[in-house]
Amino acid sequence: MATASTVPTAPVPARTWAELVRRVRDGEFGPDPVRLRITLAFTTCQAVRHDGRSGGYRNEVLSLRLAEAVGSCAVEPGELSPATLDECVGADVAGLLGHPLRAVRVAALDAYLMHRLPHAPGQGAQPYPLPAGSSLDKSRARARAVVELLPPAPAVRRVLVVGVVNSLLEQLRERGTAYVPCDLKGGTTEWGDRIRTDAMAELPHCDAILASGMTLGNDTFEPLLEHARATAKPFVVFAQTGSAVLPRFLGAGVTAVSAEPYPFFWLDGGPGTVHRYGAAPHGAGGAG
Repeated sequence: MATASTVPTAPVPARTWAELVRRVRDGEFGPDPVRLRITLAFTTCQAVRHDGRSGGYRNEVLSLRLAEAVGSCAVEPGELSPATLDECVGADVAGLLGHPLRAVRVAALDAYLMHRLPHAPGQGAQPYPLPAGSSLDKSRARARAVVELLPPAPAVRRVLVVGVVNSLLEQLRERGTAYVPCDLKGGTTEWGDRIRTDAMAELPHCDAILASGMTLGNDTFEPLLEHARATAKPFVVFAQTGSAVLPRFLGAGVTAVSAEPYPFFWLDGGPGTVHRYGAAPHGAGGAG
């Protein structure tokens, strides 16, 4: 069984969620999760409409604290009952990994892996500074950090974007990369593009995948992972949800991750950091 001094700096990549959970339960990454308890559970709710943008949106995130680490999973606004927080506080991580709600399972695994494998160069993470600024300034800076992880044309001509973020689409437009926006909510983008709701139906028409960590929370991540693995398409994930979980799939279908643990860029106007894993960035670097 692994101990704090023997946790590997580059763990073997996981191929499935179930495999990763089993390895955590088996002690591969450190202490038995049954011995570790969540001390704090909270939700963060946000409504935003950036200056100059025609629409807005709402976010809600469940976060669990384990020692110094915070694990998070986005949920649909209003999805969680107040009792969920009470169920998590004081509970052991092993029990929460089997919780009926997937958001709790994801946040618990994220907290455990953040505790054991925090974002650091020794774990393969490269820090990318986000400058202070308005909510839109910081959103655009993060988008540059994410889009730089995609290979440029001609290797990538059309990107399937799962989890629509207008700043990411804006960056793709600026570099001349076609995209297919996809989100379970449907609707249209800032530029009037129709947002598809069936990502799997669009995969054959795209040669790269750019997906939100929210796919981990709504159980749509693994079909994308399997497709990327089978076709060798670049698969980049931008993760607030499961920021410590998704790097564990690098080399097993995921090619790069932009990991953003709590507190997220949208919570204040000061400088911040995202942590990039995987493929060498295909851009100028720096937050600009």
